[in-house]
Amino acid sequence: MDKNKTSSDSHLEQVLYSGEFTLTGELGPPKSADKNDIIEKAKSLKGYVDASNITDNQTAIARMSSIASGVISLEQGLEPVIQITTRDRNRLAIQSDVLGAAALGIKNILCLSGDHQSFGNHPTAKNVFDIDSIQLINMLYKMREEQQFECGDMIRNGKKGPVVEPKIFIGAAANPFAEPLDFRVMRLEKKIRAGADFIQTQVIYDMDRFKQWMEEVKQKDLHKKVYILAGITPLKSARMAKYMKDNVSGISFTGDIIERMEKAEDQKAEGIQIALEQIEEIKSMEGVHGVHLMAIGGEKSVPDIVEKAGLMPRPSVKEMKT
Repeated sequence: MDKNKTSSDSHLEQVLYSGEFTLTGELGPPKSADKNDIIEKAKSLKGYVDASNITDNQTAIARMSSIASGVISLEQGLEPVIQITTRDRNRLAIQSDVLGAAALGIKNILCLSGDHQSFGNHPTAKNVFDIDSIQLINMLYKMREEQQFECGDMIRNGKKGPVVEPKIFIGAAANPFAEPLDFRVMRLEKKIRAGADFIQTQVIYDMDRFKQWMEEVKQKDLHKKVYILAGITPLKSARMAKYMKDNVSGISFTGDIIERMEKAEDQKAEGIQIALEQIEEIKSMEGVHGVHLMAIGGEKSVPDIVEKAGLMPRPSVKEMKT
């Protein structure tokens, strides 16, 4: 493999580097200051995923910060992957947040552009987009590998102080379902060149298209340069499937999935069954290193899914430090 181990000391990186089939989850912070919401969700995920994304004002709705939520998650023994979007911060604020997160023990960061603010509860908010997601990846890479801020200054206290760079495992997102396909692969390649260590994909409801994307990825040997985690979201109902198909950009559905959901007597159970079938298929795919399981408010269902998928116990590559 072309992938080299970084010095992040991340449990997620350790599991991926070991070659184990990896599982990440997702945890959405509350629209309040209720830390118990994070604690309860973390309890459902702990021990069943190797790390969990902490979303950053997802769908452009104001929520508890990803860094604060990540620290609460870490205190519960669940390793966080905090998301950072370029929508809300310029490069100065982002670098400050990265240093603060690293100082608080956060080792994984997922770099995103973020949903446009017009979709959220503050549609007239000023967007920032000082840099894009690829530039964000490269900025974090330079902070880690070159011990430099984006401006070129060294990351140190004073002229003679010690260099204390953030030891972070850098993630990015990929959407295999947007058109055109070759552009999506090209964009993945740019993110890898910028310094991404792992990739989490858009949720899969069109397995044929995902396989087609993976073939393009393998032709360029990109699967040897980055860890790829396939996005899986269990459907709760046919209504949810139709809503996502019609309203969520970048998602592709095959007709049989919606048909199965409509015909099912227990639609929630059918959604879980579809997810289990997808995970089983992904297990044998060359170049896919695991699954990013996004339960979207259904964290309590994750243990059951992971157990039924035959993915327990999770690998204990090393003791996670808190």
